[in-house]
Amino acid sequence: MKLLVTGAAGFIGSNFVLTMLESYPDTRIVTLDLLTYAGNLENLQDTGPYGDRHRFIRGDIADRDLVRSVVSEGFDAVVNFAAESHVDRSILDASAFVRTNVLGTQVLLDACREFGVGRFAQISTDEVYGSLGAVGAFTEDDPLAPNSPYSASKAAADMLVRSYHRTYGMDVVITRCSNNYGPYQFPEKLIPLMITNALSDKELPVYGDGMHVRDWIHVRDHCRAIDLIIGKGSAGEIYNIGANTELPNVRIVEHILARLNKPESLIRFVKDRPGHDRRYAMDSSKLNRELGWEPQVAFEQGLDETICWYIEHEQWWQRIKSGEYMNFYDTWYGDR
Repeated sequence: MKLLVTGAAGFIGSNFVLTMLESYPDTRIVTLDLLTYAGNLENLQDTGPYGDRHRFIRGDIADRDLVRSVVSEGFDAVVNFAAESHVDRSILDASAFVRTNVLGTQVLLDACREFGVGRFAQISTDEVYGSLGAVGAFTEDDPLAPNSPYSASKAAADMLVRSYHRTYGMDVVITRCSNNYGPYQFPEKLIPLMITNALSDKELPVYGDGMHVRDWIHVRDHCRAIDLIIGKGSAGEIYNIGANTELPNVRIVEHILARLNKPESLIRFVKDRPGHDRRYAMDSSKLNRELGWEPQVAFEQGLDETICWYIEHEQWWQRIKSGEYMNFYDTWYGDR
């Protein structure tokens, strides 16, 4: 199989590339990434042993000429991870989210249609469904009700992908996953932010009362699910991915502090962000029933492994937590 993976220098994309190279000796992968603030070539450094089975191209998925040139090489599948993905940044300025997440997806779809790509896999998010009450879980049949500029841009991209299947007969699949954690996650997201701040004895900013609930999944389990869906999923279908691990944010923060032997006094409850969804939970029964997927990484084990990874890779995150990162951090959290 020959794959084009966009957004491959990001957190989930880089883990997916490594998963595929390790699992399939005959798979060749071309990766495309603009290397914006969250894209990091160091995330792909472990692809070195795979030689010419992996080739990296720096570029923008919204660049029509570049995308046509790359896709014209011929691919069995295109897997689109490329996205602006941080809700807080979308609240400050939504323009990059619309350009990359919506226009970029359209440019990719057009190129895939023109050059006859076998399958287009759109990597989406549970946030397109909006917020849940105290009970229940999102299913693939639930209406989309995004509550942030980020999730609205992802919902728009999903609708484009669906329309290209219905209008042009393209072979597409859409995946919607719950919150990921694991190695190489950019330290603006909850778990790596809390780990790295705690390791530096800095305050840990927690929104509101800290009781916002998320359904957590290890990135390796997510990558296994995407692999199955690309290979065996039905054209035009949506697949929810979740690990049935619902936890309030503050409980995760407390676990991290305990694991690192740091005081809970480091927690600083800050003003909640606008439109903050209270709870997400994913019903993955369709994925289990049709493709036999189940999560394999228990949350406590995965979180402990993730904490160890950030301890062992301090240079990686220390290089990131400077310059533009700190400008955003100070702007967003400084007066909350």
